[in-house]
Amino acid sequence: MNTDAFEKTNWGWQFYLFQEKVGEWFEYQFSRFQKTLPELPPGWSISPWVAELLKILFWLILGLFFVWVIWRLWQEFNTYIYAWLARFDHAFISQNKNQANELSISLLLTKAQEFYQQGNYQEACRYLYLAMLQQLHEKAIAPQQPSRTDGEYLQLLTSSATPVQPYETLITTHEQLCFGNNEILAENYQQCHQAYQELFN
Repeated sequence: MNTDAFEKTNWGWQFYLFQEKVGEWFEYQFSRFQKTLPELPPGWSISPWVAELLKILFWLILGLFFVWVIWRLWQEFNTYIYAWLARFDHAFISQNKNQANELSISLLLTKAQEFYQQGNYQEACRYLYLAMLQQLHEKAIAPQQPSRTDGEYLQLLTSSATPVQPYETLITTHEQLCFGNNEILAENYQQCHQAYQELFN
């Protein structure tokens, strides 16, 4: 097996080496400190459990120091971090929302085409109408509201949009679907499709 395939190092090993170096440095400093102490009775030395306790205390104090530094940095810069995250999040949400809207319009148009090919002109016209509402919502011409009627949409479009005739074609066809007894034919779908093309292509 090729020796290049073996891992040369990793974070765990690096941390272990760092810990060893710090431990050795601590022992070296402690041994120097011991030399400066007055002579102790022969046979006296520091207990191994005390040495371990000191080592644990050292790491605990070091950890608390790092936590305190991070906490202070957070207090100082959290408003900037939140502002940056909010900008990033807003851009991401806007992009996803635009993609979802584009997908929903293309999906509505695809469904309309499928129903047309199946000979279900009533559903095909309804999906063209829904695609028109989605376009009006996206372009902020007439935001969608569940309580808004076809008449209210037409009234709003008459005062704010030109040309109005293609909108009238789609809306009146939808009214016939919902409230009329007239059968929706292929010609009706063709008129609705042409009206949609005039408006949004």
